[in-house]
Amino acid sequence: MIYVYIEGHDFRYEVNELIKVFYFNTDISFIENKTFLVEQSLLIVSTLSNIISNFSVNTEVFSGNKIIASNIIDDYREIDIKEKNENKLARIAVKQSIFNALTKINPVKAPWGILTGIRPTKIVHELLNKDVEKDQIKRILTKEYKVNEDKANLTLDIALVEKKVTDFVDNNKFSLYVNIPFCPTRCLYCSFQSNPIDRYADFVDLYTDRLIYEIHKTKSLLQDKRIDTVYIGGGTPTSLPVKNLDRIIKNIYESFNKDHIREFTVEAGRPDTINEDMLFMLHDNDIKRISINPQTMNENTLSLIGRKHTSMDIIKAYKLAKNIGFETINMDIIVGLPKESIEDVRFTMEEIMKLNPENLTVHTMAIKRASRLKESLDEYSFTTQSTLEEMLLITKSYADSMDMHPYYMYRQKQILGNFENVGYSKPGKECIYNILIMEEKQTIIAVGAGGTSKIFYPKENRIERVPNVKDLKEYINRVEEMVERKGNFLKY
Repeated sequence: MIYVYIEGHDFRYEVNELIKVFYFNTDISFIENKTFLVEQSLLIVSTLSNIISNFSVNTEVFSGNKIIASNIIDDYREIDIKEKNENKLARIAVKQSIFNALTKINPVKAPWGILTGIRPTKIVHELLNKDVEKDQIKRILTKEYKVNEDKANLTLDIALVEKKVTDFVDNNKFSLYVNIPFCPTRCLYCSFQSNPIDRYADFVDLYTDRLIYEIHKTKSLLQDKRIDTVYIGGGTPTSLPVKNLDRIIKNIYESFNKDHIREFTVEAGRPDTINEDMLFMLHDNDIKRISINPQTMNENTLSLIGRKHTSMDIIKAYKLAKNIGFETINMDIIVGLPKESIEDVRFTMEEIMKLNPENLTVHTMAIKRASRLKESLDEYSFTTQSTLEEMLLITKSYADSMDMHPYYMYRQKQILGNFENVGYSKPGKECIYNILIMEEKQTIIAVGAGGTSKIFYPKENRIERVPNVKDLKEYINRVEEMVERKGNFLKY
């Protein structure tokens, strides 16, 4: 148990998230009396003082009645992040001080430093927009945000790629996300709203009808905006019957001018949902970008995580898609899956390199709250941080060998090793939608159960999240309400 006492500030959320980096899956309790301490536990005391000329931050870590680590930031106004927001500087100082203290007593590495609740690339974009030089940006990331040098370089490289897209975003355009909440089976690690299609087969046609209804009704809310990109995800969209997915795509084209769509992606995802009929339908509908996601090429792991297909099924699906003529195929893998070794990851990357896809997304395993894995943590052992780091370096090396560069990145709560998810791309094959959804500089309209719209207000540089209900039956019964929710925000 970790006890925390704070004085002079109320950055409770930020402190809690940072401590979790060092003490993964450990209970953290904020207390009102710092003398309260249970044996075999730690007490972290964080104090901020901004009285008269004293603008200091102090952290003390106690074990029993003994201080085992401490750190003082003398004057947080001297923190140089190229802005003078005193509350933000104080918050950074509190986190710096805790970080500095905990690194003295905890062997866990924190490659992303004190960055726990913000996309690292957002910081870089803001600094680039202020014309801050690249070497200064790296200094800010490493010195003030405590990011290690490799991650600072990665963040800057990705931001520079993204900038080629984000600098030219048209505020009169929007992207469309379509959620298909069905899958053949539910994977062990999955937290998405996903219904086994065999069990919910009776709802498929009705869901398709209601989704198309929402698409058409949403179109009427966007008369003054033009469509930009489309992404059909889930779930596994190709778990739908061919005729249903075909209807959805055709109705998107009917509602929004097909000629205005510069990128249309469909997650084919699971190879056990891919066949000639499905692929020919997608290709005939001018879909040029799909995902075929192995997660791993190791048979034992595929079985363990609940995938009802083999690695050969993945290879056959990929080759079939290429033979039919798909221009861009993304493949997802997960590093840190239960029981996988460094050699397992190397084998997966060898097999993917033989296929040579245009995009590769490398996810670091995350223990998601709504997953089956979270419910049964005691049954599995997880990869150490140092091994995860080596695994990620292997994926990077293979991406380099395939002439891929990192082009987008995001981090999640409860991600193992405090690492990240990175999308790699061959030059010119970057997924525009992925960049737009990550950097939140364009309105993303989401339709379907579990979809969340992100409505962008450029004058205020802010996003409003407008969620649809997640439950399949609730969505079917309340689709008019989902349209109305979006309308309430789009009218402004």
